[in-house]
Amino acid sequence: MMKTLPTAVLAKFARALLAVGVALIGLETGQAAPGSASAVVSTTLGVDGARFTLNGKPTFLLGISYYAALGAPQEFIQRDLDAMEHDGFNWLRVWAMWDMFDHDISVVDAGGAPRAVQLDQLKWLVAECDWRHLVVDVTLARGVGGVSTYAAHRRAVEVVVHALKPHRNWYIDLANERDVRDARYVPVSELKNLCAQVHRLDPGRLVTASFGGHDVSKKDLRAALLTIRLDFVTPHRPRNAASPARTEAYTRASLAIMRELGRVAPVHYQEPFRRGYGRWTPVAADFLTDLRGARAGGAAGWCFHNGAQRGARDKRPRRSFDMRRQRLFDQLDSEERKVVAAVASAVASDEKSNGAKPPES
Repeated sequence: MMKTLPTAVLAKFARALLAVGVALIGLETGQAAPGSASAVVSTTLGVDGARFTLNGKPTFLLGISYYAALGAPQEFIQRDLDAMEHDGFNWLRVWAMWDMFDHDISVVDAGGAPRAVQLDQLKWLVAECDWRHLVVDVTLARGVGGVSTYAAHRRAVEVVVHALKPHRNWYIDLANERDVRDARYVPVSELKNLCAQVHRLDPGRLVTASFGGHDVSKKDLRAALLTIRLDFVTPHRPRNAASPARTEAYTRASLAIMRELGRVAPVHYQEPFRRGYGRWTPVAADFLTDLRGARAGGAAGWCFHNGAQRGARDKRPRRSFDMRRQRLFDQLDSEERKVVAAVASAVASDEKSNGAKPPES
């Protein structure tokens, strides 16, 4: 009796055949093969009102933190990407500026000048994700681990945009938690200029700049959407036990404010709470409640956030914060594995129960 192969295996086999086919075409045409930074574009990320689109189709972005990818072996990354696809994830967040555990893997130095090895790894990763129909969040930062000045920030933006311009499956976060009043802080005036710089260098590239640790106000949204002209907003909501149950209401409130302002854009939950961060230790049910609340409230994307274990010896497991010795999926604990096993079905269940109704634009 013939056995049916699992869907994930068939999909992987189909991609391999496609890669071979395009590589053979490349021999005749001189066109780049998959996996190179100049490969043919496969995935295009867009915005339609309050929703994201992938190749023109409205798509909820279900993501996972993958911060230190630029320091991970490519074999680890490929296995993790296989696991992400298997579990239904379609985007990942990667930091282009990351300096932790005595290991600097930033694509630029503090002055914004390119670092060739790390930049090549980022180009390889974005190309690899392009062929897998995965979106990449490329995050920049000011302060510790990031650039030190506005001039360096502008140079870093130019380096990243130029390097990744052939691909349409990535967006840029100009400055992680840019409104926190410490070394991370980037003024609205500077962000406005940085956003315009990206759109000038690469028209159509989606741009955001994340908020740090609070729910956004009308003032926040006015600055983000009408002054800076970001393409979507990325609030990092509070991390406490009450947070998951409030996500739906705060999402609805944000979209209502946008309608008042006259410009509606996606609300993208790029960095929610995580395990190993503070006194509160969320369990799988908390993550799934947060995800379902985001979906029900009309959010366009959500991330399964993960990171180093504060207070533990050597901060292990470090999860996405350090993947030199272990790939991400081998560092997740049993509660986190419950989450990755359930997120895709949670999204599918919500779509079925809601009749796939889009958020009001």
